[in-house]
Amino acid sequence: MSNPDEKKIHTYQDMSPAPNPLHQFIVGELHFSLRTFFQNRSCYVFVAPFDVLFSENDDYDSPEHVTQPDLSVVCSKEQISKKGCHGAPSLIIEVLSPATALKDFNEKFNLYQKYGVKEYWIVDPGNRTIHLFALQDGSYSVRELYAEQDAIQSAIFADLTIPLDKLFNM
Repeated sequence: MSNPDEKKIHTYQDMSPAPNPLHQFIVGELHFSLRTFFQNRSCYVFVAPFDVLFSENDDYDSPEHVTQPDLSVVCSKEQISKKGCHGAPSLIIEVLSPATALKDFNEKFNLYQKYGVKEYWIVDPGNRTIHLFALQDGSYSVRELYAEQDAIQSAIFADLTIPLDKLFNM
């Protein structure tokens, strides 16, 4: 019999596997670029795990959907609470992994569009590309594809440009 007062020791089998090193490298590089860009502006950059709460009726105590994007840029301090971000951040970035690709391109794409995430980047390490989607009249009608030799240009932040030449090379 086990003692209920004993602390459980978590083994690797108990945890979800960590993202691969390239995934983490990309998140780190993008975080650094975004933090540098937003450091003297009124936007905040968050790295997962950070909850983004989506609610049909602004009831964030029991939201309909909760996601943890790899990176979130929130430009309204009023949206930030102890629980995370209430409603759509201005920019969300997801870095694909084989296990998340379909979800990022389908479920999250539709969710972020529905709740008004102004700009959504999907980083594809396998193809060394970034898909940029920007809301226009309530749907992601702006769709750009950037390759590693390009510099991604934000659709909503006019001065935000990030060269991609080193992003996929670790």
